[in-house]
Amino acid sequence: MAEIIQERIEDRLPELEQLERIGLFSHAEIKAIIKKASDLEYKIQRRTLFKEDFINYVQYEINLLELIQRRRTRIGYSFKKDEIENSIVHRVQGVFQRASAKWKVKDDVQLWLSYVVFCKKWATKTQLSKVFSAMLAIHSNKPALWIMAAKWEMEDRLSSESARQLFLRALRFHPECAKLYKEYFRMELMHAEKLRKEKEEFEKASMDVEHPDYSEEILKGELARIIYKNSVSIIKGAEFHVSLLSIAQLFDFAKDLQKEIYDDLQTLHTDDPLTWDYVARRELEIESQTGEEQPTTKQAKAVEVGRKEERCCAVYEEAVKTLPTEAMWKCYITFCLERFTKKSNSGFLRGKRLERTMTSFRKAHELKLLSECQYKQLIVSLLCHKFLREALEVAVAGTELFRDSGTMWQLKLRVLIESKSPDIAMLFEEAFVHLKPQVCLPLWISWAEWSEDAKSQEDTEAVFKKALLAVIGADSVTLKNKYLDWAYRSGGYRKARAVFKSLQESRPFSVDFFRKMIQFEKEQESCNMANIREYYERALREFGSTDSDLWMDYMKEELNHPLGRPENCGQIYWRAMKMLQGESAEAFVAKHAMHQTGHL
Repeated sequence: MAEIIQERIEDRLPELEQLERIGLFSHAEIKAIIKKASDLEYKIQRRTLFKEDFINYVQYEINLLELIQRRRTRIGYSFKKDEIENSIVHRVQGVFQRASAKWKVKDDVQLWLSYVVFCKKWATKTQLSKVFSAMLAIHSNKPALWIMAAKWEMEDRLSSESARQLFLRALRFHPECAKLYKEYFRMELMHAEKLRKEKEEFEKASMDVEHPDYSEEILKGELARIIYKNSVSIIKGAEFHVSLLSIAQLFDFAKDLQKEIYDDLQTLHTDDPLTWDYVARRELEIESQTGEEQPTTKQAKAVEVGRKEERCCAVYEEAVKTLPTEAMWKCYITFCLERFTKKSNSGFLRGKRLERTMTSFRKAHELKLLSECQYKQLIVSLLCHKFLREALEVAVAGTELFRDSGTMWQLKLRVLIESKSPDIAMLFEEAFVHLKPQVCLPLWISWAEWSEDAKSQEDTEAVFKKALLAVIGADSVTLKNKYLDWAYRSGGYRKARAVFKSLQESRPFSVDFFRKMIQFEKEQESCNMANIREYYERALREFGSTDSDLWMDYMKEELNHPLGRPENCGQIYWRAMKMLQGESAEAFVAKHAMHQTGHL
């Protein structure tokens, strides 16, 4: 192995000598490069190989290339690139090839992609083409790699024919891959567009060029049309059809193809909500008919937008009659919501959008063809725009239909709170009748927060106490923390301590519950160290076997507090070592050692 490494290093000497001779690197730097290269060579020549070693080798060479490039720019020297940069590039390519041959990385796509990125920056286009070929020979089962290679051939090498051949080969491996068909379709349209521009340039130069590529059929996108026809016969569904139409619409010359795809969409997929959704939304893009005066004033433009939206809704109305399904109504309501939330300075347009949204909602609700999610979206949108009466109508309808949904009740109560309804407390009670206890925590918190703003301290405390009787298990932890925070906000330290005392045996707790009381105590002018010890001791009783930070903070408190007893730290340390287990004990020892050496 030593002989191989020595041979590799000797292969580097000519380029290194050139680097020193032309003044890009000093003699000391050359020696450092040789030492580092020897270490890297050793790692990729040893018996046990690791991918990281190959990556580190390549990264070092890339860094060296970039450094050479920067220094060339600095001194303005651009010669000897064949002897220096090209030599390094060939060596990196050799490393990638050795990795493939000597170490089993054939299933490692990331390494191949790194190779591609390197070649794009440093190698020739011919070399990169060979890399793509080698990669695809191994990873022919990955459509994304075929697309990457074809795009490179089309966009970087400007070779439409090579890109076409790659797509055709890819489709033999993946005959039902929608993504491949879409990108192949896009490529042929781009090719046609490029040919059209070339022909225009020739015509401007008065050059008469006869070439089969400039035939009228190809210039109109006939090759793309063939791909379209073949693909829709294999891949069914309106979604794929619409995606091809969206691509075709990016090319102005393909109007005939767009019309054909659009007509086929309506013929082949009448029973798909996506078809109706697309047809309806298309009305927004249709301009006023030729001959009609284009709107100029803001009011006239708003009226025109209103007309387009009316045409969209007319299509949706026909759609929900033809296809009365939840999916179709979802498309309709989603459209109405999108237009409703769109900003407009026109009061006329805002009113029309609200009216359409509520009308479509009422029809869908009556048919029970809306999901819970859509009720929520509608309520939130109406609340954001301060349409409280309409939001309440939707919320009432939603809670009637989804009585066991905590989120729906929460939204209804939010609407009532913003509406300043006098019956809030009664409605909270009503919600708890219909809901399972395990989903009620957010409602109890909402009730307490509302009560804090709108009711007396006694009423709010009654809500917390009632909630603690109803909420049990892990959910009660959050409630206790909220109760303690409220007590400190409303009644100060004395009230918070009273609440703490009342809850100190009501498990489960969180560490934060005790840390809050410690912090409240420390904020007092006459801070009582005995109380701080009590809170730490109670916290350690619950979490002393797992929380190493708690023990460390207790020791720091004794060390740093004016009324602390540093002599207690030894005893606290040994208690911690007895109680902490596994990784917690190791973490505690490490933190304690750092603290002892003054790093904390």
